[in-house]
Amino acid sequence: MPILKWLTRDEDLKSAGKAAYRLLREVPELGAGDKDSGNMIIQGDNLEALKALLPFYAGQVKCVYIDPPFNTGSRITSDGQAAGYDDNFEHSIWLSMMYSRIEMLRDLLKEDGAIFLHINMEEQAYLKVICDEIFGRKNFLQLITVKAASTASFRAINLCPVTVTEYILMYAKNRSYYHEKMHYIPAEYSEDYGTFIENINKPVDSWRLVSLSDTAMQNLGFSSWQEMKKSLGDAWKIVRKKEMERIAMQNPDAIVSLNTLQKPAAYIQEIIDKSKTKHGKVFEIKRENANSVFVYNGRTLAFFSGKLRMIDNKLQPTNVLTNFWDDINYLSLGLEGGVDFLNGKKPEALLRRILDLCTQKGDLILDSFLGSGTTAAVAHKMKRQYIGIEMAEHAKTHTKKRLENVINGDRTGISELVGWTGGGGFRFYTLGDTILDEDGKIRDTVAFEQLAAHIWFYETKTPFDKPKAKSTFLGVHNETAYALLYNGVLQDKRINGGNVLTAKTLAVIFKDTGKVFYKKLVVYGVSSRIGLTRLKELGIEFKQTPYDVRAK
Repeated sequence: MPILKWLTRDEDLKSAGKAAYRLLREVPELGAGDKDSGNMIIQGDNLEALKALLPFYAGQVKCVYIDPPFNTGSRITSDGQAAGYDDNFEHSIWLSMMYSRIEMLRDLLKEDGAIFLHINMEEQAYLKVICDEIFGRKNFLQLITVKAASTASFRAINLCPVTVTEYILMYAKNRSYYHEKMHYIPAEYSEDYGTFIENINKPVDSWRLVSLSDTAMQNLGFSSWQEMKKSLGDAWKIVRKKEMERIAMQNPDAIVSLNTLQKPAAYIQEIIDKSKTKHGKVFEIKRENANSVFVYNGRTLAFFSGKLRMIDNKLQPTNVLTNFWDDINYLSLGLEGGVDFLNGKKPEALLRRILDLCTQKGDLILDSFLGSGTTAAVAHKMKRQYIGIEMAEHAKTHTKKRLENVINGDRTGISELVGWTGGGGFRFYTLGDTILDEDGKIRDTVAFEQLAAHIWFYETKTPFDKPKAKSTFLGVHNETAYALLYNGVLQDKRINGGNVLTAKTLAVIFKDTGKVFYKKLVVYGVSSRIGLTRLKELGIEFKQTPYDVRAK
């Protein structure tokens, strides 16, 4: 498979591994609402923040959406756009930044999860090659084109054709587990459904098919088209279509479109050919485990009722969602969320569609380029859990403010469509110290649970499921059990006490493991007073803290 090469690629691919594990430090006064809702906002470098999340959330995120810097060559400043945002990266630096972060985002995704990467035309092709390498081409799902502007928004046009689109790359973590589902969007009534079955309740072979357009004209009180056109002038087409739609919505099972099947089965083709010689008669072809096929004058009937679905509590015509999204309004973004974010904010409707595609209530959503907080706001309103990461100061001035508005019942964006009235909450975090200090020692500020999570993830590459009660026993993975003696877990912080593996502390570990089956036991501690021969007999491997603790 082709890979993307750039000047510093070999060194850049190591950047994720070189990033130190940092602790997450909660800032209680910056959180809001119900802080036990599971929602998190993190201010800090997103590479370090993602790495800090790995021990707790690896393989737990159902959907990732990111809207990274587009690398357009314009410097975004507080004078014009969002303070602290640099959209003027050198290309190789941009590639390095994206590669290392996407790697970690992949590790945080569930096996049945998906990632959506929002990008412009300048970097779309490069980002596609990077993602093919990280996720594998077989896990590429779709390239979505979004109409994000109109020519009316351009005061001066220096380039023609004018660019009005952006792109979203969509990948599955593992396509074998990803559950694709049909998604429908509201559509206008189409006059393709222009045939009316007058006597739908009669036997099929006696159905009478007439023009819905003629029926609409007669319902409007006109006896001829000439009379209607003379009376209504240029508005006659609009009036007629509106009446056709009204009739269709009231009689969806009696309104049809006459279609031509492509490569029908032989037995269906036989009836189609027969119907061409029986003008005006409808034939029904009954099928096992499928709806009947109705044929009329060599054409098949598609019923308008098949176009109708409940969307936003309203029965309306729909189309299946395609990879071209031109129906999302970008013009009224300034009001959404109650925060300004010039040229960077995305519509709540866009994020709602993405979350509808692949998530359900309670699923965990992650955005590591949070910006104005649209992803978190939409996830909050749709009752998903979320983690948002933002480096700049507007994590406080924009994101925090927006989510507080949401908690208080924000009425902008998708609120009315999803019935949002307020509630919920979030915790606010910054990045704290690294696990190890400059001398390679475990910092005094590291709590037992934090080191336990770090060790567990380092050993198993799975998130640490914190036990309800503090215990030396961390768990079992692939028939190997793990235990940690650290920081007074045995109510004894003495160097030669509870942090040392002795016959006494080993007895406690055995008691903590209970009847759990395992073939091998790995114990982390300051030192061991049990000989190597005895440890081998017991199936125990001892690892010393901090020397056998890896922070990178």
